Amino acid sequence: MSDSSAIEWTNASWNPVTGCTKLSAGCDHCYAERFAERFRGVVGHPFEPGFDLTLRPERLDQPTLWRRPRLIFVNSMSDLFHKNIPAGFIGSVFETMEQADWHTFQVLTKRSSLMRRFVNARYANRQPPAHIWLGVSIEDERALSRLRHLKETKATVRFVSFEPLIGPIGEVDLRDIHWVIAGGESGPGARPVEVDWLRELRDACQRQRVAFFFKQWGGRTPKAGGNTLDGRQWLEYPTTRDTDAKWWADNQHRAARAPATTTAAFPHLRALP
Repeated sequence: MSDSSAIEWTNASWNPVTGCTKLSAGCDHCYAERFAERFRGVVGHPFEPGFDLTLRPERLDQPTLWRRPRLIFVNSMSDLFHKNIPAGFIGSVFETMEQADWHTFQVLTKRSSLMRRFVNARYANRQPPAHIWLGVSIEDERALSRLRHLKETKATVRFVSFEPLIGPIGEVDLRDIHWVIAGGESGPGARPVEVDWLRELRDACQRQRVAFFFKQWGGRTPKAGGNTLDGRQWLEYPTTRDTDAKWWADNQHRAARAPATTTAAFPHLRALP
């Protein structure tokens, strides 16, 4: 687990699995692959196997040892629902998340149908824990089937990461979605994002009362273009009951970056409908 994260919408990361394989156009310039492959063959380095899919059972209990509440991105260096990860291992990850209920976990996948199958079976006779947020990554309108799968997945909080946004999404129904993250691609060969694609998502969130977080324009580096859209930052989060009390203090530095003249109109913590 990383004590902090450079990813703006989370506090920390936990990687009980590392490595992955490409699934769609959004994977073409994968930041995690680019990072991991730098260390392939370096003896003793955590990424000695590069970006090969690797289970890390020794990391399974890490969140239970971290006592201060955090917002934790699960598998920032992989996809928990990769088809080659045994269901039993995924179950162990969920057992840890269920046990460490003082944290809030963010599970993000492109393998949306596999997530739907696993989660709906695990929670067939009970409500999924509110501190486990489930999300899908969508890069353009061709990947919108993942949104349908997410809506069909039992969850208390559902979120969508439109990042890297490499094409328009069009009219999107965000019913039963609580949070949208959007951002452009960064790194070598980054594909540019169009302002109209972002405005369309932001406006849909406002109409449908969904929290909207604009992460970055992207470019050569993640910070190259900043994160201001139409003259302001958009750093909204969803919240459920005590969520903000648990980890919001760790995110205050992010809230402080937003223009003071707009925080009253667009609070960073937006209550679920």
